[in-house]
Amino acid sequence: MLKHPEYTRDRIRQLVQRLEKKIYQDSVPVTSLTVAGPSLNRMSHAEALQIPDSEFREARIGDQFRPEWATFWFRVAAEVPKAWVGERVDFLWDSQSEATLWVDGVSTQGLNMTQGDRPDAILLEKAAGGEKLNFLVEMACNNKFGVPGSKDDAISPWHLRKVKIARFNKAAWDLYWDAYVLTKLMEELMRDGDMTDLSWQGRLLGELNKFCNAIVEDDESTWPEARKFLAGLYEFKNASRMFELSMIGHAHIDTAWLWPLAETWRKCERSFSSAVAYMKDYPEYRFSCSQAYQYDIIAKRNPVLYSKIKAAVKAGQWVPVGGTWIEPDCNIPSGEALVRQFVFGQGYFEKEFGRRCNEFWNPDVFGYNGQLPQIMRLAGIKRFLTQKLSWNRFNKPHNHTFLWRGIDGSEVLTHFPPSDTYNAFGTGESKSELSWLRQNLRDFRDHDRSNEGIMLYGWGDGGGGPTKGMLEVIRRTADLQGLPRTVQRTSDEFFERLEGNIEDPAVLFGELYFEYHRGTYTSQAAVKRNNRAGEQLLHELEFLATAQAVQSGAAYPAAEIAEIWKVLLLNQFHDILPGSSITQVYEDSARQFEEILGQASKLIVDAIGAGDTPVNTIGFARGEVVEHNGKLAYVKAPAYSTGEIAETADTVAFTREGDSLTLENAHLRAVLTTGGRLTSLVLKENGADVRETMRGNGNVFEIYDDMPTAYDAWDVDPYHLETKAELAPAASWEVAATAPLRVDLRFEYKLTDKCTLSQIVRLSADSRRLEFHCTADWQESHKMLKVAFPVDILARDATYEMQFGHADRPTHYSTMYDLARYEVPMHRWFNLQEHGFGVAILNNNKYGGSTYDNVMRLSLLRSPKHPDPICDMGSHSFSFAIMPHSADWREAGVIAEGFRFNFPIRFGGLKPADLPASFVEVEAEGGNVVLDTIKRAETSDAVVVRLYEAHGARGTATLRLGPTLASRITKAERTNVLEDKGEPVVIEADGTLAVPYRPHEIITLKLS
Repeated sequence: MLKHPEYTRDRIRQLVQRLEKKIYQDSVPVTSLTVAGPSLNRMSHAEALQIPDSEFREARIGDQFRPEWATFWFRVAAEVPKAWVGERVDFLWDSQSEATLWVDGVSTQGLNMTQGDRPDAILLEKAAGGEKLNFLVEMACNNKFGVPGSKDDAISPWHLRKVKIARFNKAAWDLYWDAYVLTKLMEELMRDGDMTDLSWQGRLLGELNKFCNAIVEDDESTWPEARKFLAGLYEFKNASRMFELSMIGHAHIDTAWLWPLAETWRKCERSFSSAVAYMKDYPEYRFSCSQAYQYDIIAKRNPVLYSKIKAAVKAGQWVPVGGTWIEPDCNIPSGEALVRQFVFGQGYFEKEFGRRCNEFWNPDVFGYNGQLPQIMRLAGIKRFLTQKLSWNRFNKPHNHTFLWRGIDGSEVLTHFPPSDTYNAFGTGESKSELSWLRQNLRDFRDHDRSNEGIMLYGWGDGGGGPTKGMLEVIRRTADLQGLPRTVQRTSDEFFERLEGNIEDPAVLFGELYFEYHRGTYTSQAAVKRNNRAGEQLLHELEFLATAQAVQSGAAYPAAEIAEIWKVLLLNQFHDILPGSSITQVYEDSARQFEEILGQASKLIVDAIGAGDTPVNTIGFARGEVVEHNGKLAYVKAPAYSTGEIAETADTVAFTREGDSLTLENAHLRAVLTTGGRLTSLVLKENGADVRETMRGNGNVFEIYDDMPTAYDAWDVDPYHLETKAELAPAASWEVAATAPLRVDLRFEYKLTDKCTLSQIVRLSADSRRLEFHCTADWQESHKMLKVAFPVDILARDATYEMQFGHADRPTHYSTMYDLARYEVPMHRWFNLQEHGFGVAILNNNKYGGSTYDNVMRLSLLRSPKHPDPICDMGSHSFSFAIMPHSADWREAGVIAEGFRFNFPIRFGGLKPADLPASFVEVEAEGGNVVLDTIKRAETSDAVVVRLYEAHGARGTATLRLGPTLASRITKAERTNVLEDKGEPVVIEADGTLAVPYRPHEIITLKLS
């Protein structure tokens, strides 16, 4: 070899490129190509078979197809040349879009040329020569990432660029991949500047040069001898200890994102057909798929494909993972909703495949709350896989493998794939598979503790999955010097190896906060409002239907409730609920929510009828002012029971002095300006003032520039904090309602030239909260609206409600870890307190906010323009409240007040005798055990009660059954969230059960 290595490298690269062209060197055009369409309703294969011949027209190379999301069906006829006898015959297609090959009524394989090149599919394994072939191609006018542009842009047409059949040259294929892998390894070693083994680099270059000298490209008789030079290089193995990658194919398919739900099942069909098709030629291939919903839609729409998937699962090549209905957002759904993700997911996998999943597989969501480890363990899951935190902008994770400890102490073995993606080999980046492999070796952060990692490879987000080329690379890199060892394994096999291999793993405690995509707590306010409403209606429906089934023997609508849950859980997918999808997704979501909210409301009326009896559907007693049939009344009601109209000695007084408006009851005195500013809020106890709450004006609307540098709908960048502008006070005000039990003041705001807001400020008799009810017309662009309350409190941390618990987060920017939390998720409330005094802000459908220094801010609305250009434009309704308290938030009942603010008293046709006392109630010293859910068991008539310890304490609670329930229950057991057989719990003669608990524990009791 002449001493000019760069010439030699160029020579090698170019030879490899020419060898690739030899694979399909022989091809012929199809004999007939006709097309029908466009169909705008995603015509199925069965429907396509019914298309009349008259609707098909001739199609040619270069034809254009539109509009976006349309479907075209092609009839293809081809004749195999007689000279191809004994050869494999493939179909080659390129329409610049996604497509599916259908042969003999079966979806054979997906075809995709926009990303994740998959232009070929096998037609005949061994031709007889002269066969006449007829088959169909389903073409979708969209690509892997939906359609180019946004809703109102002109869409370029898709062009038909290739349709032919070709002879597959197996010798050229094998030779090409042998040379390709070694050439890419040579390039990567050089690019990395790897000085550890210069002799190996030299050997690669020298032997590849000999390979070039030995081969005559057009003379296949020279190929076997030339290939020996390559075979010799593959004999160079790694040392005895080397980092090992378990390889598992994956096609991450967002259940909706840049495409609507109606396109998702076709993405699944294409991806799954390809995965199954490759398993015959690659028996070592392991393919993973999460999300029970996606299996379910394929089972219903393509039963033939689904039967192949089930066979592949049985053979061990297809690996169901995850254990959830979909891959959910983990910030916004309630604790109960996350439980149901596992209930429906694990239930589906067990029913369909005879096994539950052992890992929670959720690689693409925007943060993980601190109760997830416990929920996982209670759902039979002990392992967790994600990678999203590798995107952190402030503080990168220190570990790829660790024990994640939840706030209750539950632990799950957690692994972040060191490739920092779920689409390795398939992201579209200009780096080779060998570069990906070396990245894992180079970037893995736990070499001192373990030598095991996993790689999820294949085209994803929009589906696609592994290509045959990826599988060929993995075959050749099983043990090759300079690369980690690679073995195709299932996720269980990987985690079992990891459990036996890891030494002294790091432990991470509490939430895994994602330092990115903070705008997802606020974007698409309507879907978040609907989500809260759906969760709450299901909570009420399950309790009321269960109570009526026990009290009166009424039929329990189990099937209807299950279907409502499935739709709600579907809409908690991690690109729907966070607000990061296209317009069509939210149009679909609005229709779905309208249907299920209406259905749930109807079932509630079916359970309790229409009438004037107050019904309390939460686990806290209450006494409050309500409006029913246009009249105000004071209602008292025990937990989970009917209530009664009662008397209260308290009243609300309203006075005006100049520009000051004062509202006062027995607990609060609030002073507002005529512009709606809250200038004073005094907490009162026993008729005496306790303390002023405010330090500055509250109820101040603020607007921020909100132009993220990267991901519009996803992000709220830190610089937005520097652009705050305080909006003008209200332009007008009036007394909207005044009565002894309630005073409403209405304020009208002109927020900007484009936006208005109407606000009712309300104080009710005997209420400990001052309420703000808002209706806004929002028409801004790249702006964010917040409301601020500066309070007279100094504290290092604020407390935010999360699923089945709470999280403390800093109120300062002392470190980069603190600064990263400039916007955080929450549920019904957040709280700031000193010893002996605090303030809680409650909300009814918001999920994001912050506390900096003494200013508590609730994030209300955003206005991103991508991927939905009309995101959040229009009318919005939301409510918030401020609640000062003289004790710690735990003793002050902030949790209970959050429930009361979100669950108004219901009225129904029940008589007090129908629900005479609390159906079931819990007693715990300090009120720290919350009775969250009452429902019917999933597979029996048992009653399931779910509680959680909310303060971080240990003790024993008493569960007290109502008289009717107690008379019908003979057995109780403490079970997991899947309601498996559990430990027996003694029921005392008086209908009570002793329930020991530990800090932050979630407890499920099954009563039968």
